Amino acid sequence: MDTHRWWRDAVIYQVYVRSFLDSTGDGIGDLAGVRAGLPYLKKLGVDGIWLSPFFPSPQHDHGYDVSDYCDVDPLFGDLDEFDRLMAAARRLGIKVLLDIVPNHCSSEHPWFREALASAPGSPARARFHFAEGRGPGGAEPPNNWHAMFGGPAWSRVTEADGTPGQWYLHMFTPEQPDWNWRNPEIAAHFDHALRFWLDRGVDGFRIDVAAGLFKHPELPDSPDPEADARTRDSVNPLAWNQPEVHEVWRHWRAVCEEYTARDGRERLLVGEVSVPTAREHAQYVRPDELHQAFFFDLLSAPWDPDAFRKVVSEAMQDIAGTGSTVTWVLNNHDQVRTVTRYGEPAVEGSGLGAARARAAALLMLALPGAAYIYQGEELGLPEVVDLPDDVLTDPIFRRTGSRARVRDGCRVPLPWSGHASPFGFTSGAEGAKPWLPQPDWFAEHATDRALADTRSFWHLYRDGLQLRTALAQLGEGTLRWLDTPPDVLAFVRGDDLVCAVNFGTAPTTAPVPGTPLLASGPCPPGELPGSTAAWWISDGSGL
Repeated sequence: MDTHRWWRDAVIYQVYVRSFLDSTGDGIGDLAGVRAGLPYLKKLGVDGIWLSPFFPSPQHDHGYDVSDYCDVDPLFGDLDEFDRLMAAARRLGIKVLLDIVPNHCSSEHPWFREALASAPGSPARARFHFAEGRGPGGAEPPNNWHAMFGGPAWSRVTEADGTPGQWYLHMFTPEQPDWNWRNPEIAAHFDHALRFWLDRGVDGFRIDVAAGLFKHPELPDSPDPEADARTRDSVNPLAWNQPEVHEVWRHWRAVCEEYTARDGRERLLVGEVSVPTAREHAQYVRPDELHQAFFFDLLSAPWDPDAFRKVVSEAMQDIAGTGSTVTWVLNNHDQVRTVTRYGEPAVEGSGLGAARARAAALLMLALPGAAYIYQGEELGLPEVVDLPDDVLTDPIFRRTGSRARVRDGCRVPLPWSGHASPFGFTSGAEGAKPWLPQPDWFAEHATDRALADTRSFWHLYRDGLQLRTALAQLGEGTLRWLDTPPDVLAFVRGDDLVCAVNFGTAPTTAPVPGTPLLASGPCPPGELPGSTAAWWISDGSGL
């Protein structure tokens, strides 16, 4: 096995395009803004970027409702601008991954519009999950499934003659009908899309809802129909993680390897895989399937050393055992940011939540495998928790009326400079407004301040990334746990590099002697303050 493949220990930066940098002044980030921000990302030290969907879309779910998989929405630019972005990234040595959405499309996709205009049983409807309703006049949905974003997973259509007709399946929103992957036309449709972007030079794909695609062929009732909506996760075993999905990833892997064979440049498939156990997760990263899949157990673990040790150990045993490497993540565009998640209240980026978020970052970057950073994570941005109802755009809020798990708070446009909104995010005229309002306290997290302050989150991430490159002990490999006091988690990378995290609030003695190479906060030699992580080279004693 080639252990030097770039993706095995890469650090990828997730760019949520509409919130990264706006080049046109309309208050929405775009591809030209991403291109302008590439030198910043190069300076940070990441290996690549993952771009959120920028394809044509009515934006009911901010681009995850795709109406054309082979073009750029004018909101974000055009294909020429995409090509300029690719060229700039290539000059800087930054890989580019695209976010592809194969489980569902937009209700504005031409094939779905054709299905609505066609008769029941037609080839056009066979591309989706259309079914007759139950009960008198077919007035009830075909089964009891609920959508992850709230409400029934079925919507009824009006037929061409004006009468109530069949129902179609949508596991997220009615604007996102699920594809029927048992129809071979769908596989061919996505083959075309993959090759379209691979031919334009992309380095791979992040695959949305990678455990989805296939549904139980009989579409039976679920014993717990509201599980997906209750957990906001892919829980319904009849709708997710069907065995046939693995054949799709074997085929996509073969397509990527076909391109790699042409020029020796390996393309990456990384999946959003939400399954109950690490062992099931490992099935997606077998040698002929996805290269990697996000390991969300670390993101969802409570701030507790036993919980962190358990999820890391399971990942190393089950996932690394396939020949892949674990893909670690602490933040993304669907989750509350760590600064807030680890310690309420932390709305101004200080206090316990910020300290824990810094420590967790060092822990993640020290683990064997790859890591993904969500934009703003390197600035220590907290969640924006007080957005007024009238600006919320998340379809979860629109469908449920509840603010619980609404995702807008982690998607507020980045602050780049200055002391007031728009903080350099948009180049528009004075008074231009970002698509989501930025709070005044964003000034403390602006990129220009972060770069100027050597104690900032940004410098912690930059220094950690530099050490990952410079130290042979980090990156791909294994780890060995050390015996520690109850509140401390520590492990060794290589023969002598120690990473230790004090999950408690009181200081403790370092588990083995050493002077920190990098610490998440002030850390005297031989001591590990509360809510602090540190890396150091041991002299061998205590190991």
